[in-house]
Amino acid sequence: MCLAVPGKLTSINAGDPLTRTGTVDFSGIFMTVNLAFAPEAAVEDYVLVHAGIAIGTINKEEAARVMQYLAEISQSATEDDHR
Repeated sequence: MCLAVPGKLTSINAGDPLTRTGTVDFSGIFMTVNLAFAPEAAVEDYVLVHAGIAIGTINKEEAARVMQYLAEISQSATEDDHR
């Protein structure tokens, strides 16, 4: 199973369309990702990232919903570990 995680694009490094990268904020964790598969992505957009590659953009509301689900899963797993 594959999982793409949403994050907010905070900066873009200019370059060839195939090697263009950007910095994505995943709730305080920043990572440089490849933007070749999301050429439409702009700073402040939310992107879905899989294996270090932004595979598309997502609207802010959907990104927030997914991030909330991931937080709930993480919290549940933490609670299970302490039982």
